[in-house]
Amino acid sequence: MAAVSKQKDAFSVKAYRGDAKTLLAFNLTTAASRKSLAGFTIQVTPPGKAAYYLLNNLRFEIPGNHAQDPQEPAASSLNAPFQKFRWVHVTAKDHQGLNPAFGTYTYTVTPRYFDAQGSMQPADPKLSVSVKISVDRFSKGKLAVGFTRGFVQSQAFVRHFGLNALIRPKGKDLLFKTSQPSGTNAAGENFTYADQYQWLGWTARDLIFDLLDEVAKDKTLSLDIFAYDLNEPDIIQRLLALGKEKRVRIILDNAALHHDTKGDKPEDEFEALFAKRAGQDAIWRGHFGRYSHDKVFIVSDKSGAKKVLTGSTNFSVTGLYVNSNHVLVFNDADVAKTYAAVFEESWNDNTSKPKFVASDYATEPYVSKTASVPKTSITFSPHSEEIAADILGGLVQRINKEGKSAAKTGSVLFAVMELGGGPNNPVYSALCDLHKNQNIFSYGISDTPKGIALYPLGKKTGVLVTGKPGQSRLPPPFDQVPGVGAGHQIHHKFVVCGFNGPNPVVYCGSSNLALGGEQANGDNLLAISDEDVATVFAIEALELVDHFDFLDRTATVSKAKKPKKAAAVGTQAAVSAGWFLKADDAWAAKYYDPNDLHSVDRKLFAG
Repeated sequence: MAAVSKQKDAFSVKAYRGDAKTLLAFNLTTAASRKSLAGFTIQVTPPGKAAYYLLNNLRFEIPGNHAQDPQEPAASSLNAPFQKFRWVHVTAKDHQGLNPAFGTYTYTVTPRYFDAQGSMQPADPKLSVSVKISVDRFSKGKLAVGFTRGFVQSQAFVRHFGLNALIRPKGKDLLFKTSQPSGTNAAGENFTYADQYQWLGWTARDLIFDLLDEVAKDKTLSLDIFAYDLNEPDIIQRLLALGKEKRVRIILDNAALHHDTKGDKPEDEFEALFAKRAGQDAIWRGHFGRYSHDKVFIVSDKSGAKKVLTGSTNFSVTGLYVNSNHVLVFNDADVAKTYAAVFEESWNDNTSKPKFVASDYATEPYVSKTASVPKTSITFSPHSEEIAADILGGLVQRINKEGKSAAKTGSVLFAVMELGGGPNNPVYSALCDLHKNQNIFSYGISDTPKGIALYPLGKKTGVLVTGKPGQSRLPPPFDQVPGVGAGHQIHHKFVVCGFNGPNPVVYCGSSNLALGGEQANGDNLLAISDEDVATVFAIEALELVDHFDFLDRTATVSKAKKPKKAAAVGTQAAVSAGWFLKADDAWAAKYYDPNDLHSVDRKLFAG
């Protein structure tokens, strides 16, 4: 079940299960229940751990005018309630360190109120509503889903790893020890690259390394790999060890980004190292028409393929530790054997585009057959122009369908790396224009959107933000947030249609959702029709859009160098910027204005 809910009188709380995170949504159904509303206090009780209050980056301008618990920090939502009707709780962000407890969590939410003098009153436990929900790495049946954290551009990253943290050592060494010291944060805590990678790679990294370690430990297993970027040192070490044991084959992209005549690209260096151990016949360099763009591990034993990992995540330092990405693992032989057959076709045909386009794998979608696998359809490219247009046209039709429901507001939430290009990219055009449609709740992010549409006031138009604010300067002290340089922040390629509706679906995988790519690249595009899986991706979109809506909204272009100074984080940062909680209930009005997107938002998630 995607969500659990509980109501007491006019107050309700709904909790949605994400991937090691929870979306909490609140509703107050009467005018009396929201009169003098100060916000919401959220207490979290993990399994076997002491309860704690979630932290708020905003506080009242004069805390002493309001009920304050001196045993709690100023940032505690007991002292500084959230003035929002939904919140995403992410484990291992502010509490429990890098290894949080997983299991059944209890969330207790309490609406807070001002008295007649505008002073917030103490929390009244009789008003509280508690819900219990599983908080863990996400899996359903034989499918597991994981995400990179993707928040280098955040105060949370600065708080954990400091202002000058490197993502990799300086220099061009392909293989470096991730156990070596990486830096020291403002609190004087030392950390290694491995510490950073655990936090940044998060559950996507867990899925990748769990699979590699499973194969390494079981000598009856072998691995076939499609790789595009390949330079993550701990992945490479594992592949070299498997290569020495003759238990891995690799199709590795050799387009200009990854290969040159000098052989000095990281992938060229890896090829030389791998061929010495496994033999040149265990690796093939190719790129179909343009790129070999899949990111796939296929695990097999003597009876055939049994498990497959896919998604948008490249097996690289940037892919895992800078980009926002996703990974899917199907522990199902039928799905795995289809990917294995695609690998064999590509391997035997030397990644020939014409031969693959003519194959059954490029012309007919695979549909999952096992009851324990969420309903999934998969297409493999490169395709002919006609088939590529048909596949992407179907996705556009599903997007447009969300605006045609008379009974309920439709919804489309997405994170797609690229939305540029010309008019020949129907998905890009549909997503770029979606925020204009007031009949659809649209919430999207891209590194390259055609224009920005920030969260509006007094309008029901949607939100479209960028994950790359560019050469921007946030107001002090938020100007300490790092950028991503020339690389990508948003590397996802997923679209969720119909969240909280009768037929939700998420489109995801490695495909860039462009006609050119579908005709020229080796890729896989999945359509998963399942409420729980769609919810997990929807929460990922919410978290990214909310974060970058803030960065985009407050950024101003500046070419000046950022000052070198100690990191200011959390509540103190907001105080320095002059941002405070409202001391009356006016903040809540937009959530009940039928012509405002905030009201649509509240009804969609909490209603």
